[in-house]
Amino acid sequence: MVSKLSLFRANSLPFPVISSYSARFILKPYPKPKTLIFCVFSSNLSSTTFPYGPSLLKGKKPVLDDIRLASIGRDRDAHRGKIGEFDESIEKDVLLNEDEFTRVFEISAIRVPAKDCFALENRLRGHLLNWPRIRNIARVPGDEIEEDVVKLLGRDTDEEEEDEDSVVDSVNRRIRGKAEGDGERLSSVLHRDKLARTFNSTGYLKFRNLAKISRPKRKRKTERTREGKEKEIASRRNEMAVVEVVETRGGEEDFEGLLGEGYGSRGRWRGSTRLLLLDEKYSGEEVQDLPEAIKVLFAEAKMADASLSFELVKCRLTLFYDYWPMIEILEAVLPKGMIVPSAFEMVGHIAHLNLRDEHLPYKRLIAKVVLDKNQPKIQTVVNKIDPIHNDFRTMQLEVLAGNHSLVTLVVESGLRFHVDLARVYWNSKLGTERQRLLLGFDQNDVVCDVFAGVGPIALAAARIVKRVYANDLNPHAVEFMEQNSVVNKLEKRIEIFNMDGRRFIKAMFSSEKGQKVTQVVMNLPKDAAESLDAFRGVYNDRHRDEGLSFPTIHVYGFSKASDPEFDFHERIRIALSEVAVDVKMRKVRLVAPGKWMLCASFILPKNVAFSRKNLSYVD
Repeated sequence: MVSKLSLFRANSLPFPVISSYSARFILKPYPKPKTLIFCVFSSNLSSTTFPYGPSLLKGKKPVLDDIRLASIGRDRDAHRGKIGEFDESIEKDVLLNEDEFTRVFEISAIRVPAKDCFALENRLRGHLLNWPRIRNIARVPGDEIEEDVVKLLGRDTDEEEEDEDSVVDSVNRRIRGKAEGDGERLSSVLHRDKLARTFNSTGYLKFRNLAKISRPKRKRKTERTREGKEKEIASRRNEMAVVEVVETRGGEEDFEGLLGEGYGSRGRWRGSTRLLLLDEKYSGEEVQDLPEAIKVLFAEAKMADASLSFELVKCRLTLFYDYWPMIEILEAVLPKGMIVPSAFEMVGHIAHLNLRDEHLPYKRLIAKVVLDKNQPKIQTVVNKIDPIHNDFRTMQLEVLAGNHSLVTLVVESGLRFHVDLARVYWNSKLGTERQRLLLGFDQNDVVCDVFAGVGPIALAAARIVKRVYANDLNPHAVEFMEQNSVVNKLEKRIEIFNMDGRRFIKAMFSSEKGQKVTQVVMNLPKDAAESLDAFRGVYNDRHRDEGLSFPTIHVYGFSKASDPEFDFHERIRIALSEVAVDVKMRKVRLVAPGKWMLCASFILPKNVAFSRKNLSYVD
């Protein structure tokens, strides 16, 4: 899927500072090559009021035993000493300390029976934590136990105590497979063991496949792969946050030695439990200080003699680097007051940034954060170095992070386009405009795309109209367009040319193919309007009484004028040498401050098609 993103927002959430220093970068005095490490500082924020929800400005920084630094590559343009001073002879490793973004929050929780957790979550919805990507129901080590173990350990005081010998006999039966007296079904392993003891060596040969029969069925490769992916996704989700119980009420019995580490002393065991995380404003409160809805819950539990199953505990919620969104990370590490690049254009697996000059010293840091926060959807981060100046409309791109391949697959409107950003042009932001244009085509149309690129309009139109004639000057774009037509099974409905735009117009409308063209698309905003002069006199070799049809032309262009529609209309009139041109004008998008992209649609005037002011064209 292609996203349309191109916004910047100010660093409105400055990171905490020490004294008068803002978040800055420290150059460690190691021997060359020196290492530039991006660090984040925190300070005492007790006197500051913060809005609801998690924030890097809130919580505590844990004491870390080991520091994990993730390298984000080398940057020859990194500044030395002071920002703005560059030394190309020194390479520096730009490092991001991810552990600096770990925050610990003290919260309260209610321990409840696992079977009741979802009903109680709905009941207490307004009083729970409700933080993004944090479930209100938490599981901690020791909250699960097998039902069979509960039967052995969970004896109520009100019930008659079983004879200790009967408990031992029950355990002995389950271990040795002597379950006939209990009326329980043997497991496959115990059943096989019983048969092995029952039959002699000669008789057991009849059961040589018994081991295979009792063995669990092997899972198919697809099932194993699916389970592996699910476990990987679950582990990644669990990496972003951890809940731990730090204070709880002790009990009479200690099951840690029996059940293993994690179960500990928790009173008389009542089965599996869950934690309902309470809102951050209730942290440290006692039961009598909590809202009435929670107090009623404890009162009901006490009346039902289930008070041991409900208890208020103190928890520690730890949020790691993976939890925080891209904007908060960039706001924390970039200097205070700097505009944060909050969005980017996606072309397949490539994130295309348009960084300002002030961002360039931190370009690899920004790319590292963008890559981390958008994987696996994003695998490469690039930045445009120079504006488009060549005839092929290709951009000079610098790979800042991830995979260095610029060949990607873009899916738009159900079509697949192979694109190499190093050799062809692609703009994801025009996807909506392309869809708007296609809505005006029908099955009786014949479309001529003069500047087709890799074919986003031409191939999409080929699914709708009778025939498409597509052209581009860039031979690499033509190669990809042919490949894309085959990939999308549209090669029989499109004819592709590799010519200059003016020459293509002349050649097309001087042939019999041009007589059937009903729609002409000229999507080259920089030069399309000036290329309209190629239509002057295209029907001069024909008779005016032939009943010719005149195509509708859709031409795109840029304008920086105060009245962009009027300015673009005048340029069209000058190129056609015709004043009476009925044009439908619309603004497509604002590409830069004061610079609009526009689309003008009009029917080719008869006076232009038969004009004697034909411009002599030289190939």
